[in-house]
Amino acid sequence: MDVHVTVVGVGADGWDGLPASSRTIVEGARTLLGGRRHLDAVPANPGQERIAWPSPLRAELPALLARLDGPVVALASGDPLVSGIGTTLIDLLGSESVTVVPAVSSVALARARMGWPAESAGVVSVVGRDVRLVVPALSAGRRLLVLSSDESTPAAVAELLVGLGWGESRLVVLGDLGGPAESRLESTADAWGETAPRLHVLAVEVRGTGPGWAMGGVLPDDAFEHAGQITKRDLRASALARLAPAPGQLLWDVGAGSGSIGVEWMRAWPSARTIAIEPRADRVALVRRNAERLGVPGLAVVEGEAPRVLAGLEAPDAVFVGGGSTADGLLDACWSALRPGGRLVVHAVTAETETVLLDRYRRHGGELVRLHVERAEPLGGFTGWTPGRAVSQWSIVKGDS
Repeated sequence: MDVHVTVVGVGADGWDGLPASSRTIVEGARTLLGGRRHLDAVPANPGQERIAWPSPLRAELPALLARLDGPVVALASGDPLVSGIGTTLIDLLGSESVTVVPAVSSVALARARMGWPAESAGVVSVVGRDVRLVVPALSAGRRLLVLSSDESTPAAVAELLVGLGWGESRLVVLGDLGGPAESRLESTADAWGETAPRLHVLAVEVRGTGPGWAMGGVLPDDAFEHAGQITKRDLRASALARLAPAPGQLLWDVGAGSGSIGVEWMRAWPSARTIAIEPRADRVALVRRNAERLGVPGLAVVEGEAPRVLAGLEAPDAVFVGGGSTADGLLDACWSALRPGGRLVVHAVTAETETVLLDRYRRHGGELVRLHVERAEPLGGFTGWTPGRAVSQWSIVKGDS
């Protein structure tokens, strides 16, 4: 597509709040794209075609853009690159074909109303997404700005907080920021009963006695539902250090068990993705429950035996194999699918699997370590050390061998 699109941010004060330079861009457009609310706010222009966003947007937008020629202007709320259409257009056309003229974002306005410096408040978007994505950002004292889908979001977030033990959290709904109808509603999560306006930002001060599951830390074992099939916390930390989660990257968690590695991978970065592969139906359900409860409901699960079910899956940036490494062709299939520069980490607890890893290490290199963890426990009237089962860990970066 050769079309170039200029995206103009519009505040809640509409046309009257646009600077003269932005008005000139909008008035000079041959085609004006936008939501019906934005299009209706722009004064009539007989020589201008006006087109409301199609639905479904992502599926229909390429065909719409392909038939347009310039100048094309798209209207967006506030900063078009904050959960906005600007991001979608850049994904489709490339940054060289999109010019963004932002207004003050709703995030900036919300911080100003709350008196929260940028470095003191996180931002979580649940626009068109599951509210459980808030969960990885929760910890005592944390300040969050939640970009809401609609008027139902505050009640859903309040219910979520109460269920996790954060019922004392302060919730402030900042409605129609920057516009003549700007409003403010405030309560605690456990007392929430307000009716929110459709357009708002939800400010949250996390208070209470909920679990400290903040993004970036390795979770305690009891954060997961499991029946013993879990990569324990210390071993999980070692594996994740070598898997090296990164924004937008995909992990295959092969032999997922409770899904602990895949869940941790996705909690490390909001855009990180996981495909968990697990042959047992009861454990597939377990992985899904853990993913939903711990704030990564987008974790995908494939039920079936590896390596058979790996064919056709999107190529991973990292692979963790927590069990089943002795299956014929499994490690070869994982290695073959792995992208260049990708990381493979394999755990072994049996002598047979250790033999497989030792052979791989001798042939391909990488790093082979044996991990022993001992925990202090009561021993009569004293304290003694109880060793856990030793785990051998082979890790390698594709391109190192």
